[in-house]
Amino acid sequence: MPASARFHRLQQHQHLLVRPPVVVRTVSRRLTLRVRPRAAALAFDVELGDGAIQPASSKLLVSAPTQKPVVSTGREKVRDQKKRELQAAANGPIIMVPKPLPSVLITHTGGTLGMDPIASYEPDVDGKERLKGGGTFKGTLGPGDMLNNLLNVVPELNEFANLHLKVAYNKDSSRVGPKEWVELAKLLHNNRKHYDAFLVVHGTDTMAYTASALSLMLLGFRKPIVMTGSQLPLAKPRSDARQNLIDAITCATSYFNPPHVQLQEVAVCFGGQLMRGNRAQKVNASNYQAFDSPTYHKLALLGVEVDWQARYLLQVEGGSDPRTAYGDLVERGVKGVILEAFGVGNMPDLPQQGWLPWLKSQRKKGLQVYLSSQCTEGALNPELYRSGQVALSMGVEAGPRMTPECAVVKMMQCLRYPAIPLGVPLAGEM
Repeated sequence: MPASARFHRLQQHQHLLVRPPVVVRTVSRRLTLRVRPRAAALAFDVELGDGAIQPASSKLLVSAPTQKPVVSTGREKVRDQKKRELQAAANGPIIMVPKPLPSVLITHTGGTLGMDPIASYEPDVDGKERLKGGGTFKGTLGPGDMLNNLLNVVPELNEFANLHLKVAYNKDSSRVGPKEWVELAKLLHNNRKHYDAFLVVHGTDTMAYTASALSLMLLGFRKPIVMTGSQLPLAKPRSDARQNLIDAITCATSYFNPPHVQLQEVAVCFGGQLMRGNRAQKVNASNYQAFDSPTYHKLALLGVEVDWQARYLLQVEGGSDPRTAYGDLVERGVKGVILEAFGVGNMPDLPQQGWLPWLKSQRKKGLQVYLSSQCTEGALNPELYRSGQVALSMGVEAGPRMTPECAVVKMMQCLRYPAIPLGVPLAGEM
């Protein structure tokens, strides 16, 4: 039987015996197929040209070239050999190497998902289980223990990403407030450069509050922060935690898998729905679909497939429309903003870019705006550009430059005492 026929039958029927070694030479590497007997069948090792052995159980796939492979039978003419190598390189072999997984940080903050399922529940008069005293939390919960618990119950998480876990705190979410919001925001900010996506495990009672706080504190974060939790502890037989975790990491890593949807905001994933974090509300205390987004469209619905509503995702790349990125700030209770413009105080001025129409609308509603710059040096002269001139004519204030920290504090002071001029120096701050 010719070598090409033997090689073809080897590919189609791996139980057939061929005379080893069969060598396929390419321009860059040499692949040697070696036959190794095993039980009732044969296993095939792949030897790379550098001497490394790829075992038969590996995921490395080698497709056979269509032309006649080169059998190592001794010395051959260099010209003919190079011709065969070029043909082999053009037609194969093809090595399928799995792409690296994204890196995801799971941040645990407490909530029902991590409760002790035995100590947290007691039987009621009807024999049914009920939550006892708000649940029991292990005060010394360690990242390694928590991650091991998650992966033991939900091993599928490893298929989506390389996972790391940090415990921000371990509390009943009713005890979570501004102090914890700042702590969590700092943890996420400090790890932003090290991970592709973030998954936050949180209690359901105040998850919408924390999601709203993070969305406002981490403007421009540009990476997915997906919050989830559960109605029953992870270790309970009928817990919704397992599915919520899988759904949440599916959404968090969506950019790395088809259809490559880029989520760049704080979101809540719960009960098969992905919602914008600052639009989510807990609407049901006992149903697995505990959250809803009554004032905005769902970002995705998770069933057999993930039905992404991409047109409703927050777009925060450069040049984004503030009408979409920030919306109606006055309606949400914001009274003042520090707007850091380009250079000397310039900003996009085309109507379709939205900045000037958005400023006009917000100023009419009473929003106080102080115009600053993203640059740390140089004078602030917004009147040099049309956008700056229009902004000043709307009543936007832009005195000498202040640090962002001082501008925020002075804005607070001026909102409390309107007679204090925002753009006039008082204590050497300008």
